[in-house]
Amino acid sequence: MSTTTSAPPPGDTGFFGHPRGLATLFFTEMWERFTYYGMRALLVLFLVDAVTNGGFGFDDKTATAIYGLFTAAVYLVALPGGWIADRLIGAQKAVLYGGLLIALGNFTLWVSATPAMFYLGLMVIIVGVGLLKPNISAIVAELYPEGGGRRDAGFTIFYMGINVGAFLGPLITAWLALQYGWRSGFLAAGVGMLLGVAQFIMTRNHLHGAGSVPHNAPGSDPASAWKWLWLGTAITIAIIALPFLGIVQVSPVQLQNAGVYVIVGMAALYFIYLLFFAGLDAVERRRVLVLIVLFFACALFWAGFEQAGSSLNLFAERNTDRMIGSFEVPAGWFQSLNAIFIVTFAPVFSALWVWLAKRNMDPSTPVKFALGLIGMAAGFLVMVAAAKIVAGGAQAAAYWLVLTYLLHTYGELCLSPVGLSSVTKLVPQRFVGQSMGVWFLAVSLGNLVAGAIAGEFDSENVAAMPGQYMNIFWFGAISAVVLFLLSPIVKKWMGGVK
Repeated sequence: MSTTTSAPPPGDTGFFGHPRGLATLFFTEMWERFTYYGMRALLVLFLVDAVTNGGFGFDDKTATAIYGLFTAAVYLVALPGGWIADRLIGAQKAVLYGGLLIALGNFTLWVSATPAMFYLGLMVIIVGVGLLKPNISAIVAELYPEGGGRRDAGFTIFYMGINVGAFLGPLITAWLALQYGWRSGFLAAGVGMLLGVAQFIMTRNHLHGAGSVPHNAPGSDPASAWKWLWLGTAITIAIIALPFLGIVQVSPVQLQNAGVYVIVGMAALYFIYLLFFAGLDAVERRRVLVLIVLFFACALFWAGFEQAGSSLNLFAERNTDRMIGSFEVPAGWFQSLNAIFIVTFAPVFSALWVWLAKRNMDPSTPVKFALGLIGMAAGFLVMVAAAKIVAGGAQAAAYWLVLTYLLHTYGELCLSPVGLSSVTKLVPQRFVGQSMGVWFLAVSLGNLVAGAIAGEFDSENVAAMPGQYMNIFWFGAISAVVLFLLSPIVKKWMGGVK
């Protein structure tokens, strides 16, 4: 099978000086993020709401476990999703099929009458995101075969699409849910993804073949790859069917706890392989040790940051004064704050790192990770103050949550962009793809732990809430201090990698 694709003609600069295909991908990703963040803003609130109000009436522990499992799985399936596109169907088809599955999954949430049907909808969404999310970025890269600064600029524009969608999704779905019921929000999410698919189909000729064929390695056997795919699919369906059919009784909380051990075990086995069996020299092994440190720092950060959709979302719903005059701000609107702050401050942080680098003051990678953890911890110190107000019998003002999300965004800008870049630099080229998978494992682990942490909050015991937020603060602050203290050693292990 051919592995070549067509590049946009040199004169194709119809989208802000960039190929018109970038507009196709910009709006597809915008609508996908609209759908994802719009649905995510409702998920926990819907699950815990009373049946009489249209929810499922789950306890907080179960609801946050489901949230953690869902967000963790989204990152895990990016790995097979990329493999399917690379080996079997090409990135364009992966994006198309993924978008259709995401829409179908949200429509399933809309009409679901039972938890089992709702879970099925979530699983369909997970598969869809796994196909679309990693492969749409790969197509963006193919639009710029020359690489360089123009590609970086293209990705910057593409990144804006992500945040536009992440901003609009919660605003629209949460308002609809408040006015017309939860399921109208899920319906809107599904319609949004269909709009993204429709414009992708109508304008994908602007891609000029980018992502249209799989990138089969020389000597690879597509037939064998299809066999592995069908085998993996059959095994997955069989495992999923066991609880659906009542053959195995397992709760979301049990799955969440088991998932933590599984992911840690997978990461441990891979790191052992790299350290002892991959034929690395002494310098390369020390860099793997750096990757291990960053892996756990990354997981710790996301364990705190991803309280946004769980415990902090519940705090907004139950414990925050959301009235502006006679208008009640939907709790889900707070989920749009991160996108606003990213768009506002990402250029500031980018300029700051450049300014510091020119003066030989640019913080090392472990120091930036530590700063990210400090930002996360500081956000929860703010929540301690907000929780004390609630424990005193009053509602907390909305600005406490706004400040928390601002500090968390500062932390994200210190850690997340640096992490992806560092992974590609720390391991030999032949292991970069695998190691990027390990990065996704760290994010997935963080989301699972986030769900477990959120499940410990008791809505009936608000007096305990300040102490719980303080525990998360110490969790992040101590991790940051340890990383700061280790940073000279870690920097030395990096062997000149910056």
